[in-house]
Amino acid sequence: MRILLWHVHGSWTTAFVQGPHSYLLPVTPDRGPDGLGRAHTFAWPESVRELPPDLLADAEPDVVVLQRPHEEELVRRWLGRRPGRDIPAVYLEHNAPHGQVPDTRHPMADRDDVTLVHVTHFNRLFWDNGGTRTEVIEHGIPDPGHRYTGRLPHAAVVVNEPIRRGRTTGTDLLPRFCQAAVLDVFGMCTEGLAAHLGLPADRCHTSDLPQAGLHTALAERRVYVHPVRWTSLGLSLLEAMHLGMPVVALATTEVVRAVPASAGVVSTDPEELVAAVRTYVRDRDVAAAHGTRARQVALERYGLKRFLSDWDRVLEEVSRR
Repeated sequence: MRILLWHVHGSWTTAFVQGPHSYLLPVTPDRGPDGLGRAHTFAWPESVRELPPDLLADAEPDVVVLQRPHEEELVRRWLGRRPGRDIPAVYLEHNAPHGQVPDTRHPMADRDDVTLVHVTHFNRLFWDNGGTRTEVIEHGIPDPGHRYTGRLPHAAVVVNEPIRRGRTTGTDLLPRFCQAAVLDVFGMCTEGLAAHLGLPADRCHTSDLPQAGLHTALAERRVYVHPVRWTSLGLSLLEAMHLGMPVVALATTEVVRAVPASAGVVSTDPEELVAAVRTYVRDRDVAAAHGTRARQVALERYGLKRFLSDWDRVLEEVSRR
């Protein structure tokens, strides 16, 4: 099957393109948001092909996976085909709704020509999807292996743009966690975070690493902290679980389904979470035991084989409609 999709979410796409299909990615001279092409910091197979817009129609894609509303118009303009009418279409929603939750209408609500796929049960529940056919295909992660050492008694946090996103990513909660452990914050646009929060530079470190380097760095930290208030289920959280890290996380959105009690501590009480960080930092054996359980759960629920099988089923169903 030849699948047309845009490079929007690097980590998710890395899992998706591990399947047995041919993946067609638009590429433009500026490699902007509508033509980013292949990733340079993720390992993608040769089955992922970059094509400029004027060659996409000749590639004859069998199905399109839309991820942003305006991509419908791009398909019409570049292929001369209407998604859902002239070419089978799936709309993949990565995010939890914003705005007037839980009354936020999805852009694909009340459509009879596309299948709307959500990445978590929480997201499907909270979006108003109208009468559109919906599916949930939970995340799948290429297994990075059980790398956990926890040799550094630090807490790892992965978040992009924590200063701009503020309360959404729980940035305001980081000073509390800093009382329990040195924070190592990884992600894009984290520079100046310690000063922004009024934290000593030696208590809050920041860096941006490619995925391979990030996995190694995370596994050296004692505990993974997920302070995010409102988001879809973060792939970095699932990657940390695959690595064998214990998790301390806010009990919001899909986290309560993803992280059982034996894999870490999940709560809406920040003080309870801070206490959990202290426990893990102090007791490496407990941290390792909970991290082992986190890995078991992640492999069972968020394994790559199940993820790809779910997608094959949906794509086949859409293609037959």
